[in-house]
Amino acid sequence: MPQTIHLDGPTDIAGFKHAARRLLVQGVPPEALIWSCEDEGTLWGTDSELDASAAAEAPQPPASLVRVPPAFVALCERVLLHREPRRFALMYRLLWRLTHEPRLRGDPLDPDWRLAEGMARAVDRDIHKMRAFVRFTPVWEGEEGGQPGGLPGEVPGEVPRHIAWFEPQHHIVEANADFFRRRFAQMRWAILTPERCVEWDGRALQFRPGARREEAPAPDAGAALWLTYYQHIFNPARLKLAQMRKEMPQRYWHNLPEARLIAPLSQAATARSQGMVAAEPTAPRPYKPMQRGRGEGAAAG
Repeated sequence: MPQTIHLDGPTDIAGFKHAARRLLVQGVPPEALIWSCEDEGTLWGTDSELDASAAAEAPQPPASLVRVPPAFVALCERVLLHREPRRFALMYRLLWRLTHEPRLRGDPLDPDWRLAEGMARAVDRDIHKMRAFVRFTPVWEGEEGGQPGGLPGEVPGEVPRHIAWFEPQHHIVEANADFFRRRFAQMRWAILTPERCVEWDGRALQFRPGARREEAPAPDAGAALWLTYYQHIFNPARLKLAQMRKEMPQRYWHNLPEARLIAPLSQAATARSQGMVAAEPTAPRPYKPMQRGRGEGAAAG
């Protein structure tokens, strides 16, 4: 009869580690387990149940009995942020196989390894895209829409709070929060996503459940200024749409202010490039040596 392991949520990595360590020492094979998340439901079937917190309180086995390569630990922590519901079952199966199949460590073509590494790369890309595509909008105290989502930490004054909306593909908000804390330590900010929100009030990070798109502020004058700047730095001679779509996937465009300019700028790129080629060269300005002022250098003698 399979037993269900209940985790606290989709990012309960600590709970998974505690439960997996205990189950491995007890000799419970992967096919006898069902992994379940509070936010994702049951990940295989259901019968007898075991809470991961109870597994964490159980006596832990000696470290030597569950020793795995450090690279596997890092891989596990990234894979468990993926949105694939079977990720917990996959990583426990790999952990089980590592202890029973010594040759697995040197087999880069193993299907489980390849699947886990592909999921880890997808999580890494999502983390990178969040860092690249988050766009903050300043909101001042008392301004209409100045308290989207009712986030805590409002402090009266003239210092604005910067709000951003982002739609990640995977469970990366908590994993990415410390990057934004270090990067924007001097300002108050909040990042809203459909699944998880994070706020920095200048003292500590705070998390709360997801928000709706309507709770984020509308673009302000700064966004218009950014669009003007984007238009001026656009170089039609260097336009490579395929590469641009690879670096800026279209699923992010609807939340990027500059994305609305891509179509018209791309359509005009050919004509602008031809105009740049046909234009007459600009003559350089003649060089004029700097002249010394009266009396300058007299004290040198």
